[in-house]
Amino acid sequence: MQKALIVEDELISSNFLMELLKKHFDTCHIAANGHEGVEAFIHALDKQDPYDLICLDIMMPIMDGQAALKEIRRIEQERGIGGSEMVKVMMTTAFDGPKDIMTAFIKGSCEGYLTKPYDQGKLDEYLEKFGFKQPDNNNC
Repeated sequence: MQKALIVEDELISSNFLMELLKKHFDTCHIAANGHEGVEAFIHALDKQDPYDLICLDIMMPIMDGQAALKEIRRIEQERGIGGSEMVKVMMTTAFDGPKDIMTAFIKGSCEGYLTKPYDQGKLDEYLEKFGFKQPDNNNC
């Protein structure tokens, strides 16, 4: 069973991204900010039911996406999770500034970067690259 977490403070964006992910994931959850996203990530690890993909908006209140990604990677390292066992993280944003991209890829170790408005083709390219298959359901 494949599971995704969308961390996004804009309801319209999170719902739209959920619609795009439906054909790829059995379950999708939404968190409204980075802090909630990190808490959901920890909860899933504690239940031994981790997320396969986290879509993480860069600009959010309370805890932004860069800080959330840094915390997620710290927790993985602390728990001995590495390599292919690490959650795949795709940063999402309305801005595609080179500083944000470099920070996300180099410092945060994210696997992808998607700008808004979301492009189904680009998202599908990333999902194929990550090795996610298309289940025959719409349970998100």
